[in-house]
Order: sequence, then structure tokens, then C-alpha cells
Amino acid sequence: MGKGGNSHEEEEENMAAWLVGLNTLKIQPFKLPPLGPHDVRVRMKAVGICGSDVHYLKTLRCADFVVKEPMVIGHECAGIIEEVGSEVKHLVPGDRVALEPGISCWRCDLCKDGRYNLCPEMKFFATPPVHGSLAHQVVHPADLCFKLPDNVSLEEGAMCEPLSVGVHACRRANVGPETNVLVMGAGPIGLVTMLAARAFGAPRIVIVDVDDNRLSVAKNLGADGIIKVSTNIQDVPEEVERICKEMEARVDVCFDCAGFNKTMTTALSATRAGGKVCLVGMGHNEMTVPLTPAAAREVDVIGIFRYRNTWPLCIEFIRSGKIDVKPLITHRFGFSQKEVEEAFETSAGGGSAIKVMFNL
Repeated sequence: MGKGGNSHEEEEENMAAWLVGLNTLKIQPFKLPPLGPHDVRVRMKAVGICGSDVHYLKTLRCADFVVKEPMVIGHECAGIIEEVGSEVKHLVPGDRVALEPGISCWRCDLCKDGRYNLCPEMKFFATPPVHGSLAHQVVHPADLCFKLPDNVSLEEGAMCEPLSVGVHACRRANVGPETNVLVMGAGPIGLVTMLAARAFGAPRIVIVDVDDNRLSVAKNLGADGIIKVSTNIQDVPEEVERICKEMEARVDVCFDCAGFNKTMTTALSATRAGGKVCLVGMGHNEMTVPLTPAAAREVDVIGIFRYRNTWPLCIEFIRSGKIDVKPLITHRFGFSQKEVEEAFETSAGGGSAIKVMFNL
């Protein structure tokens, strides 16, 4: 649209992709809340599809979060500031920004302690009953909108959300230049965790998956070793042996980015005495794993939930070239009813799809 069309743009009806039922997405009007003094109105330009979005579409739930009424989908996003609230000083219309999707209360003990990602009152894009960001425009707190440098694209800005999971995991596990890292799972989150571990200085990274295509992507993105494994838990001892051989050193930290019985059993068995296993993926809600032998070797098990204070570092990693997220974006779609449906089918189908991105 031409620059002269601003007044027309403000009058045009805001449209969004609504999850209205099982396997049913519809582009429908989305009325925005009024702009508060500390808010900004953002025109969305790039929105990625996350595994949780697909989960909601296919099952109307993700873990304990259940969709009970129509909800706007999407939370990996970047766009251009259209309007700023009266108290917003650091952003102006025209600024390109990446959005952190979770609004915490800033009053509870966890927020005060800085662990705001664990806030029980968190309002997070496209986590029911909160609406998401696959829309022409959204209103969001200005302090959760991060200005993008000139050499960082809007698509790369949207990729800061999945990358944040990897960055937060690496911080929680204290990854550094002396940390040899094993990653279980070469899906989108396994791959961003691998990229983050490398940026944090990990000298050697081995990644494990059941899929040849994903392993070849991991290799192209810089994995030092790749190992194809089975889904059979009986194969764990032999696979652990192969992992240790491929690592050519001890596994200091393992990130389980799948979260299944087998992956966690492998992680606990492969990690060195005194090492750490970080559970990132949430495949199984309950698991039967050999915890006692791992505890006897003082293997620490740590969890993560989303991320906190990661956007500035993600943007810096991308700006400086320490991390290149562009190869992860495998498919692009526009914002029409047909394309929204096709995009979600592509993402859900797996295959060669890693990150599916909407360009609005």
C-alpha cells in the first residue's frame, strides 16, 4: 500500500486467522482493544507457525490449555509500528519490531524475582483464552516490542521467538566454550537449540533424530555429528554407545527437544556424571525413565518454560551473523483463506517443512 493510504488503512477492517473448531481456520474480522498509554499498534508483516499452533488446530488443546471458544492463532511475529500510546518514548510509527508474545503481571513474586516467564497470570498470544497475532494488526505493550536493526529482516525478527527457546535453554544449562552438547530431536526447536549452543560457544554438538531429512538439515546448519536412531527403547544402550563415540568426548549437557520416554532415557544415560539434562520438548506428559542411576551419577535434570529476557540477545546474534535463522524458513505463504489452510497443512505434514512463514 502507498504511504498516502494511512487514514484509509486505519479505517479498513482488521482481519485475523481464527481457530473456530477442530481443523477449521477462518479469516474473520478481529476488533482491536483501545490503545493504552504504554501500548503500540503494530501492522503484522511476518508470522511463523509453531508446533503448538498445529496442536491447537488438530486437537483444540496443548498440554493443559484448552480452546473453548474461537481464538486468533499465531505468536511468532514481527511487524511495523503504526501508532504509539501517549507514554511510549522509545518507538515511533515506521519502526520495525519483533514482538515478545507473553504479557506477565509484574506484581507476583515470580515476576519480581525476574522469572516472569513462570507468572501464573501470563497472557500469551494464542494460548487460550488470549488471542494471537496472525492478523493484519495487533495492539501490544511497547516494552515487549524490540526494534530491529537495518540488517535484520522482519522474517528474522519473527524467528526470534523460537530462537528464544534455545537461548533460554542454553542459559539454564550454562552452555559455554567448554560444554559438549547433545541435542535429542532435529525439529525446529532442536535446530534453534543447536544454533544457540554454538553461539554460546559450545565446541562440539551432536544431534540425534529418527528422520534422515532433518539430520541432513542439522548437518548443513553446522552439527559436528548426526546420528539416526530408532523409536525402539530396546536400542538405547547401543545408541548411547554410538553417541559417545560420535561426540569424541564426554556429553556435558543434553537438550531433550522431543520429550519422550526414549529420548529422555537416552539423554540420562548418555550424559556424563555431573552433567546436565535439560528437558525442552513436551512429547509425553508422564515418563518412565531411569532416574535413580542418573541421580547416583549426579546428573542434574532441569526444565524450561518458554523464555525470559531473550529478545535483545537473539536480535544481536542475528545482527552480528553469529546465528543465521534464514535456512530454517522453508515455506512461505500469503494471508488468504486458501493460503492459511495450505500453510497449516504444510507445517503439520512435516516432510521437508521446518519453519512455515506468513508474509502479510
